[in-house]
Amino acid sequence: MTRVFLGLGSNIEPKEEHIRQVVLLIKNHPRIALRKCSSLYHTEPVGYKEQDWFLNAVVSCDTDLGPLELLQETKKMEAELMRKRTVSWGPRTIDIDIVLYGQEEINLPELVVPHPRGLQRAFVLVPLAEITGDQVYRGKTARDMLSELGEHETVEYYGSLRI
Repeated sequence: MTRVFLGLGSNIEPKEEHIRQVVLLIKNHPRIALRKCSSLYHTEPVGYKEQDWFLNAVVSCDTDLGPLELLQETKKMEAELMRKRTVSWGPRTIDIDIVLYGQEEINLPELVVPHPRGLQRAFVLVPLAEITGDQVYRGKTARDMLSELGEHETVEYYGSLRI
């Protein structure tokens, strides 16, 4: 089993319900064991700014799925929650990103892990730090990476995720 961290985000109402639904899909997947969920965070959009703010969270899971199999399963979950890819970095019902897959570094055309820019975004690092504590990746904790960001997008505590 490999410990993975998935970043979750939604900025189309009902945002909290979309995240709750995808966590239930993850929890009920026969080859993914949900371990921990971060709180929800209200975050300003990055890149394409002309859209509603996001709710973001990070979950930790154990899985025996390979990285590409996991990617395929997360895409199925996004499709089940009606994810449409119309504008790059645009509004979405749900976004599931493989932030970390064990300690592996993966560089394939369809999948890059750690997630590109994920470890440079406060909306990923804040919830990641919440659930990883002192866990180290590439010699640093998520808190270390967050402190190195300097000025970053706004990330506000929203509340606990009730499943």
